[in-house]
Amino acid sequence: RVRSCVYTENCFVPTSEIIAVEETELNKKQRNTGKWQKMAKPHAFTVYYVKKARNHRWRCSDVTFWCVDEHLCNQWIQALKELLEMQESRPKQLLVYINPYGGKRQGKRIYEQKVAPLFSLASISTDVVVTEHANHAKDNLFEVNINKYDGVVCVGGDGMFSEVMHGLIGRMQKDSGIDQNNPKAPLVQCNIRIGIIPAGSTDCICYSTVGISDPVTSALHIIVGDCQPLDVSSVHHNNTFLKYYVSLLGYGFYGDILKDSEKKRWMGPIRYDYSGFKTFLSHHYYEGTISFQPAKHALGSPRDKDRCRTGCYICKRSEQQLAEQHKECGLKHEEDEEWKVIKGKFLAINAVNMSCACPRSPKGLSPAAHLADGSADLILVRKCSRFDFLRYLVRHTNQDDQFDFSFVDVHRVKSFQFTSKLSEDNESNVTDIGKKRFGQFCRDHPVCCCNIANSTWNCDGETLDGSAIEVRVHCQLMKLFARGIEENCKDEAAYSQSSVE
Repeated sequence: RVRSCVYTENCFVPTSEIIAVEETELNKKQRNTGKWQKMAKPHAFTVYYVKKARNHRWRCSDVTFWCVDEHLCNQWIQALKELLEMQESRPKQLLVYINPYGGKRQGKRIYEQKVAPLFSLASISTDVVVTEHANHAKDNLFEVNINKYDGVVCVGGDGMFSEVMHGLIGRMQKDSGIDQNNPKAPLVQCNIRIGIIPAGSTDCICYSTVGISDPVTSALHIIVGDCQPLDVSSVHHNNTFLKYYVSLLGYGFYGDILKDSEKKRWMGPIRYDYSGFKTFLSHHYYEGTISFQPAKHALGSPRDKDRCRTGCYICKRSEQQLAEQHKECGLKHEEDEEWKVIKGKFLAINAVNMSCACPRSPKGLSPAAHLADGSADLILVRKCSRFDFLRYLVRHTNQDDQFDFSFVDVHRVKSFQFTSKLSEDNESNVTDIGKKRFGQFCRDHPVCCCNIANSTWNCDGETLDGSAIEVRVHCQLMKLFARGIEENCKDEAAYSQSSVE
């Protein structure tokens, strides 16, 4: 018989959430306490496992089992280790990139103090690269023997994840002979998972896929080998590849905030509040044309209450229907499908592949957006008064329907195009598209003397210039070490019983 040394707790732990099993040496003090003092020479082993707490937080906990029979104790240790070996989804070798400059410059410390000990406990080998300049990780991914790794981990913020993602996707397309500059090219899926250890200013991607921005929680998701497919959108201009994004592509309000905040990086994370307030007061709107293809394959709509959660059936069914459409019709037929066109003056144009939730906006920009359904939610905020726009922004922080305004339109799309009015007007006269600029109107002043200024796209927290872009959603192009946000994540009290399955 094997007993637990934790008498006050009995715990049920699935094998998939056991981190490690180790033989335990009981010291003299331990042997002389409790029931152990009745045993001549107790033998023990410790099971390290995932303990779930409130708000989707995970922690590494442990429980020690003991018995008199040494042979029986060893049998248990061997049996449990064999069960862990059968968990084929678990990584054994990881490539880790650390951004030492992101957020509050704590990436290296966070990894060494909170993450590395857990990887070591789980017997995961790592090759660590501390990045020294922009695109260091991206360039390195084109050179390393990527096949020797079970996954790539990025320690930093959303920008660090974007860099690793671009490196992995680019490497896969290069190895497969795919031209990324062709916006209609079917991209090759990346089977190598990415793990995110949050150490940035916002960590929106981590929050939207795990439910919390916490380094220990993310490390444990990597250890147990979770896998969450993720849609990726490509952005092209004039048959030239610009960028990929997985969370937000925002023009107007969010683009202007980012453009202004980049000049104030010395302020730290508070720069976003300052630039946001300044951008809200400026109240600039932009004129242009949006063309989009509705995502007819996707189940649900942006205004329903079906949130994307672990094992999301909407993502699974939408992916199946999209695959069936491609099998039956092919991409050529897809291009012939109906495009809807909207012209207008917009305060904000946002395309989101996920909810874009964060601690300040727990629901995100589009609460019902899905991680892996092959579609994006296109949110158009038309020109309105400052007061109405403020009402719209406030709803990101409460439970009200943020799309319930006459000046807000939302569509679930699989591709879209945007062209500024200035670009349309000059298209026949300007040959260098890169020199075209968005038409920015200085509020409603007909005799305003302000120069027409460039505007910027906010592409996953990075600035992107372009007067006319084409965007396409690539269904489940990436995989993360995550499982989506769990429904009704249980708190510590619910895990008050403890034994090993």
